[in-house]
Amino acid sequence: MPTGLFSKKDPIEKERLTCRKKFLYYFRKGYSDPKYISWERQYKLDAHFQFQQSLNKRDYDRLLLERNYSEIAATAVRIESRTNLLFSFEKMALRDAVKPASGARAFAHGLYQYLYGKGSLQERFNEFSNVVSSLPRKQTRVHTWPLQTVFGFIANPQEHIFLKPRVTQIAAEKYKFHFHYRSKPNWETYKSLLDFAEQVRKDTNDLNPQDYIDLQSFIWVMGSDEYPD
Repeated sequence: MPTGLFSKKDPIEKERLTCRKKFLYYFRKGYSDPKYISWERQYKLDAHFQFQQSLNKRDYDRLLLERNYSEIAATAVRIESRTNLLFSFEKMALRDAVKPASGARAFAHGLYQYLYGKGSLQERFNEFSNVVSSLPRKQTRVHTWPLQTVFGFIANPQEHIFLKPRVTQIAAEKYKFHFHYRSKPNWETYKSLLDFAEQVRKDTNDLNPQDYIDLQSFIWVMGSDEYPD
């Protein structure tokens, strides 16, 4: 919301105004700032376009029908690998998890239902969580918040958001938003993150956020060491 609509007497709104000012300090034109697009938005948008080119519903249907599970998994992993969303140990854990035929098959079917299934978001989230937790593990655990949320975020940022735990917790504290965090992926925490993002959307509506890429980026700027207060 425009800064003039924040109440100077409300301590929560005062902190949220401070966060807004921080974002605009780094990106003066908000979500349309060329520097913001270059630093935060474009590479995520590129990954989204690449995903929809290769694993849109029609092509995904065809690959499943042909039982090309390894191709589906390899394509998803390759697209994500061009971003910096996952830590290197998470990228490695994912590659190891989908290397066996059983892991590729489970991942391919699970991701399809998460992205294109007919159930509610809560149902699809929980089903995908069960799939990710059951994937083969070589060394590092596969079922982390970033791995649980990254592919939904890349595939459809109008519906899904990406969760980096530490950064999001710091951002929520600064924003005075009660974020219900638990380390094991669960629906309550994810729903709380969506609520956090929607609060940011409401408070920055005049800056015209387009999707959860913008809202996740705002949260990242608030909580990341890359953007000192």
